[in-house]
Amino acid sequence: MAADDFDVPRSSKRRLPNIAMSPETFGRGAEGFARFMGTPAFLVGMTVFCAVWLIWNTLLPESWQFDPRSLNFTLLTLILSLQASYAAPLILLAENRSTDRDRVEFEHDRQRAERNLADTEYLAREVAALRIAMREVATRDFIRSELKDLLKELEEDAKAPEDNPIRSDRPDDEQVG
Repeated sequence: MAADDFDVPRSSKRRLPNIAMSPETFGRGAEGFARFMGTPAFLVGMTVFCAVWLIWNTLLPESWQFDPRSLNFTLLTLILSLQASYAAPLILLAENRSTDRDRVEFEHDRQRAERNLADTEYLAREVAALRIAMREVATRDFIRSELKDLLKELEEDAKAPEDNPIRSDRPDDEQVG
């Protein structure tokens, strides 16, 4: 049975812990880190860190130094390179997410603008149709002038029988009106 154990790879027996992280969670973390790196607090903190590092490894006795000047601060250089190698992709990831959000927002704004344009064009057509319809509608002044003209005609007709009485030999019920 010992020989059989050599036939089975050890990697199948041991598994790394499953770190399940959604892309959204990772992206939010990257954005938070990128946002923090752009703050004055981060810049001041990094400046203080580097200054303390340089002073410690330059001015203190050699037995206390962990990254001596004689080796050109190799450890500090490696730490800053590591920080930069992680910072650049995280910043790009955050910028890509921001670009995607901007693209979605731009698309929503474009759709909203199209709806507003369609609504505005519809309202303009409705106003034009109302103006055309209003030309055909009798206005108050038009109706007054027509009524005045009718009143004048009625008054003239009322005065006309007094001036020119029409005589007929027929009785009143046979007269044609």
